[in-house]
Amino acid sequence: MYGIADIDNCYVSCERVFRPDLVGKPVVVLSNNDGMIVARSNEAKALGIKDCTPYFQLAEQFPNEKIAVFSSNYELYGELTGRVISIIRKETPAYFRYSIDECFMYLDGIESVKLQQWGENLHKRVKREVGMPISIGLAPTKTLAKIASKLAKKYEVYKHCCMIDTDYKLEKALEWCPIEDVWGIGRRYAAKLQSLGCKTALDFAKHHKDWVRQTFNNINMVRTWQELNGEDAVPNEQLANKKSICTSRSFNGMISDIDSLKTQVSNYAARCAEKLRQQNTVASIVGVFLNTNTFREDLAQYWNFKERQLITPTSSTITIVQAANDVLQSIYRPGYQYKKAGVIVMGIGPDSPIQQDLFDINAEQFQKMKRLDEVVDRINRMHGSETIVLGSQQYTKKDGKGKADVFANAIKHDFKSKNPTTRWSDIIKLS
Repeated sequence: MYGIADIDNCYVSCERVFRPDLVGKPVVVLSNNDGMIVARSNEAKALGIKDCTPYFQLAEQFPNEKIAVFSSNYELYGELTGRVISIIRKETPAYFRYSIDECFMYLDGIESVKLQQWGENLHKRVKREVGMPISIGLAPTKTLAKIASKLAKKYEVYKHCCMIDTDYKLEKALEWCPIEDVWGIGRRYAAKLQSLGCKTALDFAKHHKDWVRQTFNNINMVRTWQELNGEDAVPNEQLANKKSICTSRSFNGMISDIDSLKTQVSNYAARCAEKLRQQNTVASIVGVFLNTNTFREDLAQYWNFKERQLITPTSSTITIVQAANDVLQSIYRPGYQYKKAGVIVMGIGPDSPIQQDLFDINAEQFQKMKRLDEVVDRINRMHGSETIVLGSQQYTKKDGKGKADVFANAIKHDFKSKNPTTRWSDIIKLS
């Protein structure tokens, strides 16, 4: 039996942990640079607030509503969701964190007759110790567990835990689930299935396996069909192995000079390196993309992407940032107004053992850089992210006299909450 724990409205729930006065009230969280809505509370959804609504339209569309607005605070979200995962780790025989708000659980060893109560108790413990609501789905396959978690989230009768353990429950769950909501079926395949008369997961599951193979000629679609029919078909390693890590962001305004672009790219590359170290992996390829604002038809348009092969796979911030800036330099073209850039690290593998190249840095230098990253990571965990950064990561602006001045962050986040669990300066004070 598999399970999945899914944090309800994750970003909103994180914000409510230290703002219990917002429970039951409409809350939205904005994307980077406060551009658009990326997370909504159930109350905000009930008002009719759509996902990806531009923030500037919120007041226009809902002028008489009191809506709490927050900028994205990934430092807070990462820390609080980490606490949820630490509880799951203690309660399950084995687990795998699939995303920031989802965690698969392998429940061999727990008696099936006790699983429903186990799931309800897990929800209660997480809510009591972290303050975050989670929904739990239990089923014979991972895909069915995902459907079960959606049911647990939508209907209170399940008490935050839905288990699919009979043929009757399986048929009802598949009949309820729209085909576009099935895990593993993308938008393109969902549209094709709908055109073929498959409106629900049950419609798809009732077809013969040969029909699925001949219609789509895609192993993942066949595996999804098998999973919907109760056959465990998605390999565990397929979940665990990330082929790439990407960090990208639209700028607050537009950028034309190479120095400002290097600062942005340096920050994205440093974040990729940090993610590699968090999962004990290294990358052998660093890619950078750069593009203008496609919505500004009055401006000249440009897009490019290039990658660089590293001699020795690494997770070193210094090495990855240097490689990213070298690639940026090769694709940058003056005379354009750039709106977005991103860094992608690929060729990901375990960080041990690493075969070093004869012409790359020697072993002593390699170990020094590794120890440096470990120290910086430790300090940033203790005092808050970006307490220590590379010089190339620091944004600069000109004062009135034309002199450069270093400041911490050029990202717009006018509604950012504090980080009382990771920064001493933000610790809660009781009077």
